[in-house]
Amino acid sequence: MEGGILWTILIGFVVGLLAKFLHPGKENMGLIMTTLLGIGGSLLASYVGQFLHWYQAGQVSGFIASVVGAIVLLVIYGMVKGKMGN
Repeated sequence: MEGGILWTILIGFVVGLLAKFLHPGKENMGLIMTTLLGIGGSLLASYVGQFLHWYQAGQVSGFIASVVGAIVLLVIYGMVKGKMGN
């Protein structure tokens, strides 16, 4: 059980880092927020991709979709942050 949680956190961190690297602009997020971003992107991609039958759990395309999901969350975060700042 603990191994599953650790893998989720590790993969979430890697996905979050990739999303921040690929997303234009600079988002000041710490280690924990980057990890949560990646986990959220993975969850978003899992539900949407598997619901639409684009891929099954464990496929490489799921990892790619997780990064795309995290980028989508970064865009939403930037839009919300921009509106709150003005």
